[in-house]
Amino acid sequence: MLRPIAVATAISGTLDILFAMILTIGFGRHIPDMLRFVASGPFPGATGMGTSGALLGLVVHFALMAIMATGLMLLIRWRPDLAGTPLRTGLAYGIVTYFILNWLVVPLRFHTPFPPKTLSIATQLFAHLVLVGIPMAYVARRYLRARPW
Repeated sequence: MLRPIAVATAISGTLDILFAMILTIGFGRHIPDMLRFVASGPFPGATGMGTSGALLGLVVHFALMAIMATGLMLLIRWRPDLAGTPLRTGLAYGIVTYFILNWLVVPLRFHTPFPPKTLSIATQLFAHLVLVGIPMAYVARRYLRARPW
């Protein structure tokens, strides 16, 4: 089960971080600052760490993706029928991860305004549905679909 987790993490993690970088530039901000902010979730001092803080942000980002990928792979191992409907499964999983991260984890850790702003909801839903949930579900279908004996 490590291979589908690694593949899903690499694909969704790359798509999601590229989208975050595009948004960061679009808002006139700097990518290293965004990455240090990501790292500051579990490592509050990362915002002042320079390049190493930005690299730590990438590690944290991909670690979070690995957790999400592991969760989906475990779910599909438990309910193999979900692998047969990757679009629906991916959309549902994307919604679940969106709410856990953006309505629970981020507000508790960073004390952000609640509920999130409309633009944040739209961009984060897009990321979690299209860039995370759906690709992960298709990877799960590819690697975990029940095989006839």
